[in-house]
Amino acid sequence: MPFTIAIIGRPNVGKSTLFNRLVGQKLALVDDQPGVTRDRREGNGRLGDLEFRLIDTAGLDKGARGSLTARMQEQTEIAIAAADALMFVIDARMGLTPSDREFADFARRADKPVVLVANKSEGTHGDAGALESYALGLGQPIPISAEHGEGMSDLYDALRDLMPVPAPEGEAADDEDSSDEFADVELSDEEIATRPIRVAVLGRPNAGKSTLINFLLGEERLLTSPEAGTTRDSISVEVRWKSRDFRVFDTAGLRRRSRIDDKLERLSVSDALRAVRFAEVVVLVMDAQNKFEEQDLRLADLVEREGRAIVIAVNKWDLMERAPNQMTKLREEADHWLPQVKGMPVVAVSGLMGEGVDRLMVAIQDAYAVWNRRVSTSQLNRWFEQAVTANPPPAKSGVRMKLNYATQVKARPPSFVMFCTRADSLPESYLRYLINSIRSYFDLPGTPIRITLREKENPFAHKRNPLAHKRKKPS
Repeated sequence: MPFTIAIIGRPNVGKSTLFNRLVGQKLALVDDQPGVTRDRREGNGRLGDLEFRLIDTAGLDKGARGSLTARMQEQTEIAIAAADALMFVIDARMGLTPSDREFADFARRADKPVVLVANKSEGTHGDAGALESYALGLGQPIPISAEHGEGMSDLYDALRDLMPVPAPEGEAADDEDSSDEFADVELSDEEIATRPIRVAVLGRPNAGKSTLINFLLGEERLLTSPEAGTTRDSISVEVRWKSRDFRVFDTAGLRRRSRIDDKLERLSVSDALRAVRFAEVVVLVMDAQNKFEEQDLRLADLVEREGRAIVIAVNKWDLMERAPNQMTKLREEADHWLPQVKGMPVVAVSGLMGEGVDRLMVAIQDAYAVWNRRVSTSQLNRWFEQAVTANPPPAKSGVRMKLNYATQVKARPPSFVMFCTRADSLPESYLRYLINSIRSYFDLPGTPIRITLREKENPFAHKRNPLAHKRKKPS
């Protein structure tokens, strides 16, 4: 296990800014509004040659037993218990507050090494607050500016004294959110079968996304509440299900754009969309009592446009009355509303009770396999000849377009190039016909399919017209 550090402190002292600085990416949402972070977020941090596991926590604050605030503090306590050391962050510009003093006692009771960090110490405004923090009894404060990157060398020295000997130079950290890992590269069959599947859980507010992920984890890892909008930023968790590994991203609930007038919610939406782009499979969670509403359809269309495999999870199924052929009707309804991903897996689940979760995990793996599928050129052109013969492309201005041959250029999602003449004259309806035909012929249910038309070059276009020299010049 890597050396683990939990960043703790009261709300709005810059813990998430420091977290982002040390992991080298803007993973945690940052805003002037206190209490932005609610769930604990983990990432691989690096400072010089020091590598460590980092946990960003909610601001320590008091709340009534069972309240959202109290459960946020419980998440922070879990992070402290899992950590090897703590970074206690204060706001040097504001100076010490009663909350700082109270939670300094809390940090001491944890009986773990503590690095006292006086954040926002840029300029001369933070000097007094940094000096005042000696009174907390947590040792010498390290003045830094997480936003501007000042004081990182002093922080390095403090962490180096706590940590074991660093790994030999040249062994780079395996950053769980590395942009290289998220690139849509072609994978071998072995990698497809063994590599963790990246799954984003998407949906409208209060659809039960966090409850579903908590069931998969077997613990109350993510905060849940009847209040919509509990989840604010995208949290990545590791899930192992029936000997297969998954990296699951919980995302903030997405409302219609016209209803979003809060800056923090806009940041949450942006973070959720980023998770979709990093995912390989997106589970779109719908409320069984209000399914296939306009925003659900918009989100499904977004997933298709991003080229991600999609699985529909109709949640809160335990609240529905059962009727004959209910699932058949549900799948027909999905195909009716979402023809662009016809045949996508549709699974009825209850995140609270665990009903249908096994079927959901199987559906995710099936959708992932289809998304990675490749078709041989010989098979593809046999289909191509049959499809064009059965339904030739329409003529335009009396001239019929000629389709020559096709090839698959990549998977993830399956993407094809078709060589033809007069590519700009092919109507969208005929492209949809080809996509639906490919989907049916090669059994590619639900996955986005891309077709690009490319005109064959005229091999004689660069040559001079052989009759041109015989034309008489105008007198």
